[in-house]
Amino acid sequence: MSAVALPLLQNGDCLNRFQFERRYQTMSRLKKAELLEGIVYMASPLHYEHHAKPHAMVITWLGNYCAATPGVEFGDNATVRLDLDNEVQPDVLLWLPKHLGGQAHLSDDDYLEGAPELIVEIAASSASYDLRQKRQVYRRHGVQEYVVWQVHDRRLDWFILTEGEYVAQSPTAEGLLQSQRFPGLVLDVAALLKRDLATVLAQLQRGLQTPAHREWV
Repeated sequence: MSAVALPLLQNGDCLNRFQFERRYQTMSRLKKAELLEGIVYMASPLHYEHHAKPHAMVITWLGNYCAATPGVEFGDNATVRLDLDNEVQPDVLLWLPKHLGGQAHLSDDDYLEGAPELIVEIAASSASYDLRQKRQVYRRHGVQEYVVWQVHDRRLDWFILTEGEYVAQSPTAEGLLQSQRFPGLVLDVAALLKRDLATVLAQLQRGLQTPAHREWV
C-alpha cells in the first residue's frame, strides 16, 4: 500500500510544530512559512525596495557588529523553534551560545531552539502581524530586544523587554538607538530610513570603539 501524500501547507492551517515541519519539508520551493500560536502564515513574494534591500542593509549592519564581537552569532531567515505551537523564521537575529549566557541552542538537526537575544523583522507597515501576533509570541518567550522596520511608514521601533513587557526605546539627542544586551551595537535610525548605509556603518564603528564594547569583548 502506498503512503498517503501529506497535504500542502496553506495559510491559516491549524497545526502543531511537528505537523508543520513535516509538511514544510515536502515543499522544497517554499522559501518562508511560520507557525504562530498554531496557525500557519506564509509570506507573499518579496519586493526589492520594500523588503530585499532593507533586509540586506540590516544584514550588513549586524554582520559588521559580529565581525568585531567574537562569540556573537547572527543568522538570516533561520528557523527558530520556540514551543509546540510556535516555529518562526525571523528576517535577522543575533544570539549568544549557552556558554556565553545565551538562551538559545542548536538542535541535533541544526535548528535554533529557544529565544534569540535580538530579532529584527522587516515589516510592510504597522498593520503587519510582526507588530501583533509575532510580537506577543516573542515577548512571551523572552526575546530580549525586538526591532521592527516598518518600511512603508518610514518608521523603526526598537523594543526592550522590561518586566515582561516590550518598551519602545527613544533615540538619543544624536538620533541613535542602542542595544542594552549587546554593548556597542548602535543604530542611526534616520540614516537607515534614508537608506544611507555608509552613515549607519560609520555610527556603528563609533559604538565599537567605546569602552563598553571593548570591555565586553
